Amino acid sequence: MHNHHAIDYVEFTVKDLIEAKRFYSAAFGWTFNGYGAEYAGIRGKDGEVGGLHQTTQLRQGGPLVVLYSNDLEASLSAVQSAGGTVVQEPFSFPGGRRFHFRDPSGNELAVWSPA
Repeated sequence: MHNHHAIDYVEFTVKDLIEAKRFYSAAFGWTFNGYGAEYAGIRGKDGEVGGLHQTTQLRQGGPLVVLYSNDLEASLSAVQSAGGTVVQEPFSFPGGRRFHFRDPSGNELAVWSPA
């Protein structure tokens, strides 16, 4: 099911597809559909929600992808244990707390939870 004008898919460019799949699986429990040596689809509850594209031309910038967590401290620990780099420690904002990290390919994401 696709929703008009809603975020439908998020694609990350990565340096190493195997390492990216390992990282996101270890940090967040993500699973993947394989589409060859350079692409993996990120499985969601109702279908694919994104993808990992291995390339030497990494896409820098773009929108910040923010993930939700029921337990921010556990997510922070999982990101660090999986090899992510925390670039902004947990901080408060109206409605909750969040932190930012970089995955092994340098993509910056954030994770938030209610206060």
